[in-house]
Amino acid sequence: MQVILLEDVKSLGKKGEVVKVSDGYARNFILPRKLGLEATPKNLNDLKLQKAAEEKRQKEILAQAQQLAADLEGKKVKIGIKTGENGRTFGSVSTKEIAAALKEQYGYEIDKKKIVLNDSIKNIGTYTLPVKLHPKVTAELTVVVEGI
Repeated sequence: MQVILLEDVKSLGKKGEVVKVSDGYARNFILPRKLGLEATPKNLNDLKLQKAAEEKRQKEILAQAQQLAADLEGKKVKIGIKTGENGRTFGSVSTKEIAAALKEQYGYEIDKKKIVLNDSIKNIGTYTLPVKLHPKVTAELTVVVEGI
């Protein structure tokens, strides 16, 4: 019997795959636990339509990420940090502050987890940070840290 998996099943396959299993395994394990559906022509067609819709949605998300990356290129985010004598800074600039400044200055709402910052910024200057908007799209953001 052929079964369309609705969830990942260990040692059998991943969600959305069509696998061949014995009739007893399908009737007694897969179907009662709603781990899969019988691979009828109607269910196979539904699976094909779902995959097409998911692929279309992923393309739209990729296009939005590419548009946002193009918008972010060349933008400079200015952040102020307290400084003492001889330009010594107090504290550091984190991704949370960068994301908040980006929203305040340009209106782009980007999750702080998408901004890649290896070490926190502890000095005044200009930094170029990568922003991972999508697994295939990375934008460069310029951050200018100024003393207050």
